[in-house]
Amino acid sequence: MRTGISVTLKASDRRRLQAIMRDRNAPQKHVWRAAIVVLSADGAGTIEIMRQTAKSKTCVWRWQERFMQEGVDGLLRDKTRRSRVAPLKQDVIDRVVALTLTDPPAETTHWTGAMMAATTGVSVSSVQRIWRAHGLQPHRVQQFKLSNDPKFVDKLRDVVGLYVDPPAHAIVLSVDEKSQIQALDRTQPGLPMKKGRAGTMTHDYKRHGTTTLFAALDVLDGTVIGRNMQRHRHQEFIRFLNAVERSVPPNKAVHVILDNYAAPKHPKVIAWLDRHPRVSFHFTPTSASYSRNTVGTWKRPLGGQARKPAHQGAGGPGQGHLAGGTCPNPAHGAHSTSGGGGSQRGKGTGKIPRF
Repeated sequence: MRTGISVTLKASDRRRLQAIMRDRNAPQKHVWRAAIVVLSADGAGTIEIMRQTAKSKTCVWRWQERFMQEGVDGLLRDKTRRSRVAPLKQDVIDRVVALTLTDPPAETTHWTGAMMAATTGVSVSSVQRIWRAHGLQPHRVQQFKLSNDPKFVDKLRDVVGLYVDPPAHAIVLSVDEKSQIQALDRTQPGLPMKKGRAGTMTHDYKRHGTTTLFAALDVLDGTVIGRNMQRHRHQEFIRFLNAVERSVPPNKAVHVILDNYAAPKHPKVIAWLDRHPRVSFHFTPTSASYSRNTVGTWKRPLGGQARKPAHQGAGGPGQGHLAGGTCPNPAHGAHSTSGGGGSQRGKGTGKIPRF
């Protein structure tokens, strides 16, 4: 053993070091450090310790000194070392932050890590660390919309009150429409799905016109009254209102929540309201249709699932695609589509979350 080095182990330290050496899950660097100390306490010389642990002389001396200074805990941790790469100076960090808060060069929409790194002369990972430390996310933009409706508060209280505390002996319907739903057909038949192979369909398609969906959601029990119309005018809206009026019990008042779509404010629609006094309209504030988004939650998937027809061969139905069909979501029940003047009523059974 080197002159001036004397390793003496307490019984508790020896048990702890031997446990580390026997532990199959212990890091190997902890195992051979413990072995150096135990061999030194047992009187083994430096050459013998080097032979049994396969470590250099300076390594053996280093961990002998570490144990003498810090005990067993000193063997289980490494001293911190300076990074081989010098840390960024504060003025560089400040420049990155300042540039991030300005508009990017040329006609780009936002700063990217690579663009900032090329501008400031640091690495992309350094730019990302600076952004993370300062809470900057230049690729994200939060959108907002301010309503300019002077009666915003009154309308919002009216609509939310109908959702939260609907009146007794009345039905509250959330009404909305979705236009430009395409009726598509594939140009060739596809193969059905089977084990090990997905179903197939052609990437190209034939258009068979568009349809407009009108839907009224009962916010109490989640049932839906739906109609498909070829047009998106006040005439179709009145036909839909007639269907709704026939569908609800005659002894109940009907409160209809609408956005600021032009058709409900047409003079003929107002005249229809005068002839049906039990029906009342409640409009959401301007630019705040989110306050009526219960039925919007129901109809949102219909944009991509309007119609999935079987392939029709030569002489297919043409506009007949608008004359029949079902709601694409089974949870919403059957909703027949209709073109021209005909329509059929269908009620869904899927439950929709209420406000």
